[in-house]
Amino acid sequence: MDAILSLHAAQPWWIWLAVGVALLAVEAALSTEWLLWPAVAAGGVAVLTALGLRLGLPAETAIFALLTAGMTLMSRRLIQRVNPDDSADVNDRSSRLVGQQARVVESFVAGRGRVFVSGAEWAAEMPAGEAPLGTYVTVTDASGATLKVTTG
Repeated sequence: MDAILSLHAAQPWWIWLAVGVALLAVEAALSTEWLLWPAVAAGGVAVLTALGLRLGLPAETAIFALLTAGMTLMSRRLIQRVNPDDSADVNDRSSRLVGQQARVVESFVAGRGRVFVSGAEWAAEMPAGEAPLGTYVTVTDASGATLKVTTG
């Protein structure tokens, strides 16, 4: 802990950059959208401290918290404005995909493949049958970062 505090005292932007990258890596792996805005907020604090704004760890943490809360609320409003019929949680992207058409970008073999839907590529499972590259499937369920799909 002392090493982290001494690194923060010397180069605080490294700590905030590491926090942001770690949050972004977990977000990329799980695709939950819960960690996207905290990752961006940590990056913002890293930029502020790299530019020489050194307020100390408690103040930087407060800025991080305010940025996270503000960006999360703004993203919720943006999604409601863009898609007013969408009532799903802004941070539950996978459940919003249920019912949408997805394009197969990696052929299904033994029930596993990859699809492209809503601007992102997802791992997908299809219990029955196979789907060749380029065909469209329907998302029926989501479990973490894996979508369940069916033909048609």
